[in-house]
Amino acid sequence: MATKLTNLSKLCVHTLTNKPWDLRQCVENYSSAGIQGITIWRNVLENQNLNEVKKLLDNHNMDVVSLARGGFFPSTEKGEREKSINDNTFAIEQAAAVGAPVIVLVCGADGKQSLEKSRDQIKEGIIKILPKAKAAGVKLAIEPLHPMYAGDRSAINTLAQANEMAEEINSDFVGVAVDVYHLWWDINLEKEIKRCGSNNNLFAFHVCDWNVPTTDFLNDRGLMGDGCINIKKIRGWVENSGFNGYNEVEIFSDKYWGTDQIEYLEKIKRAYLNKT
Repeated sequence: MATKLTNLSKLCVHTLTNKPWDLRQCVENYSSAGIQGITIWRNVLENQNLNEVKKLLDNHNMDVVSLARGGFFPSTEKGEREKSINDNTFAIEQAAAVGAPVIVLVCGADGKQSLEKSRDQIKEGIIKILPKAKAAGVKLAIEPLHPMYAGDRSAINTLAQANEMAEEINSDFVGVAVDVYHLWWDINLEKEIKRCGSNNNLFAFHVCDWNVPTTDFLNDRGLMGDGCINIKKIRGWVENSGFNGYNEVEIFSDKYWGTDQIEYLEKIKRAYLNKT
């Protein structure tokens, strides 16, 4: 079990956690709340001048932890796969411009083909964008998603699969992201987190909770302590593996998006200190 968190120095919040806010609102409100870690979702960068975004971040002493998201490599259509490569290349440029050291990859899947074929295309896609990522100094984190998303969002569904792919690609710029929402159920999770530590390839750690019952498998994530995930135990495994980065709060929730976001941010801080 992890030791108790006593301050906010390792707290990062994803902009999509506060979906009603634009990027400026996220930056200003996180900074005012004493939160310096931010993961930027690409939707808030649309139509933005990235030089101005970098100034905004720097002026508020924000630490950009990662950019979300790249990926979605598989498709039965060659043209769609090429579009994906172009989009991921653009994501690398965005990450470099705003100072994000990591891009989280939601790898994708195509239900018209086998999972094995989708995984082959994921690996091929990562290898294609890797030279650009290395040149930009941006790492790529393969994020395994819960098996319920295997048909359309990711053919990488366990940490073992993510570790295996990262090991096969064998680059210091390719690692994995651990999200408790997607992996808490996995009987091999502790072993695979230790494997990450052996390879020094754990690039990101995401936290939220699994509501019981859950009403929506995408947009009913819980605030830490709302549900059934033993987050502290998993955080302990992650820290024992050698990871000393941010604990990233990533919550998709129609319930919380519909509330006052300032009050919600205070709830995030309390839950982070007491339940994470």
